[in-house]
Order: sequence, then C-alpha cells, then structure tokens
Amino acid sequence: MKISFDLDGTLIPSDKDEFAVVPRNYVQKICRIEELRFDSQELFRQLQLAGHQVGIYTTSYRSKLRIRCHLLSYGIWVDFIINEKLNRKRLAELGISASKYAKAFDIDLHIDDSPGVAKEGERLEFNTIIIKGDQSNWAAEIMRKVADNRFQC
Repeated sequence: MKISFDLDGTLIPSDKDEFAVVPRNYVQKICRIEELRFDSQELFRQLQLAGHQVGIYTTSYRSKLRIRCHLLSYGIWVDFIINEKLNRKRLAELGISASKYAKAFDIDLHIDDSPGVAKEGERLEFNTIIIKGDQSNWAAEIMRKVADNRFQC
C-alpha cells in the first residue's frame, strides 16, 4: 500500500499543537531542523518493514530537498515527497478543486490532522486517517487501522 503523511500539525508541530516530540540534537538545533512528532520514526520503520511505500503529501511550499533532509536527520527515509508546488500542478491538470487529492498520486491512504481533508476524502473518494494533536496512541492506532484495512473513504 502507498501511504502518505501530512507534515504541519501531523508530523511537525505548530504553535497550537500539543504533542510529544523527539528531542532534537545539537546539530538539528543549529541547522534549525524542525521538531518531529514522537513515535514517527518507529511508525515509518514498521510500515516500511510491512512492505508499504511511505511518503509525504503536504501543502507546504518547503522544497523536496528540505523535507528529505529534515526527515533524514531523524533517520527516516521516505519513498516519495509531494509538496505544494507539485500538488497544485497536478490538481490543475486534473481540474480538481481541493487542497489534497491522494488519488492523483496513486496514494492508497493519506494521514492528516485536518477534518477538512477527511471531508475531501469523502467527496473525492480517497482513504484518510485523521489524527488529533493530543492523541498519544496515534502511531499504534494507525498501525492497527492499516493492518485491519479500516480507514475512512
């Protein structure tokens, strides 16, 4: 299965988010590497060991290189990265009016924090799992839903 994750509010905290993060090392702090949600590293590893392709689908304008370096600094390798530049181009080609459309990139499941993305998933018929900022067991819940093929479409 091809699985994507949002960045802001899902894997990377914003000012309003209240979830545990991986402690940054000295180099990450000096290089201004953003914090990462706790358990992200293990979740990505488990999903990839289970044979899934795992990547990022974000509406952020961060470059693919910046996103890749950010994740690599935490020991995470992703199979693909879709940033807003690529997203806007593809959705325009398809004539789709939405913030995200996972089917445009052959993504089977998208994980996000936005209820609006869940509504787009329902409307455009792509699978989503929406996690909350205060959800401490988020990684285990995702693994359970992926294993059981239980997610919203």
